[in-house]
Amino acid sequence: MKIAITGATGFVGTRLVEKLAKQGHHLIIFTRNSAKANQKFPASAFPNLEIIKYTPTESGKWQEKLSGSDAVINLAGEPIAEKRWSQSHKQVLLNSRKIGTQKIVEGIKNATQKPFVLINFSAIGYYGTSETLTFDENSNPGNDFLAEICQNWENEAQKVKESGVRLVIIRSGIVLGNGGALAKMLPAFKMFAGGAIGTGKQWFSWIHIEDIVNLIIEGINRSEIEGVFNGTAPNPVTMNQLCTTLGEILDRPSWLPVPEFVLQLLLGDGAKVVLEGQKVLPNKTQSIGFNYQYSNLKEALINIINN
Repeated sequence: MKIAITGATGFVGTRLVEKLAKQGHHLIIFTRNSAKANQKFPASAFPNLEIIKYTPTESGKWQEKLSGSDAVINLAGEPIAEKRWSQSHKQVLLNSRKIGTQKIVEGIKNATQKPFVLINFSAIGYYGTSETLTFDENSNPGNDFLAEICQNWENEAQKVKESGVRLVIIRSGIVLGNGGALAKMLPAFKMFAGGAIGTGKQWFSWIHIEDIVNLIIEGINRSEIEGVFNGTAPNPVTMNQLCTTLGEILDRPSWLPVPEFVLQLLLGDGAKVVLEGQKVLPNKTQSIGFNYQYSNLKEALINIINN
């Protein structure tokens, strides 16, 4: 198949590209940084991969490259928890997803040969945060900034159905693998300084990187899959449980908590991503018979750390 991908140089995107390339698909990578993409995906290792430089929030000739694709996978979005949420940065976070998706849908609408499916990322931030509630794909949206971002993101993606294109939205949890959130936690544990972030009571709805990638690929391959699916493992944990499990596997203590004020000093409102959480169950994902490789946190962490 011919598959177009945005956000391909990110944590999830990189693993997805590796897996799709190994399966023999022709890949078109849209990127703001072609030098970075060329470094990650050298032509010698990825002969069936084409790199297109683009500006995600602007229309352009790059949109013509969507025509003839069998599937489009839209993973792009400015990292959520990397900087303080100033008003200007909040606008960047929103626009990178809302307008970025708008431009993808615009390109598909104008394509002479349309893809049969758009896989569009979203996040479990859609549901807002809670220590007591449980959410699934049928739950209502929250009313905080992250929920607002996700609703705008998904609303733009929904418009692709006007072009007769099947839509799959994956609300991703926190992806665990050799990178991402776990990579930021491991050094502290290895130096005997690991522990829960904040109260430790907040929910941590996670998924192994292999499972989120496989869910995306199933969304491409199975024509009956349509609508919203939670990209989370069926067994969410609390932050305390995560850190205790991680400490056991590494044979390191997990008693030294990271105070909330430290993160708030660094990230301002962005600290909300790790200080608050939500218990999210993938009921619809399980109903389609999706087979998790890693449904248990300990097994997932052992796999990641051993590799």
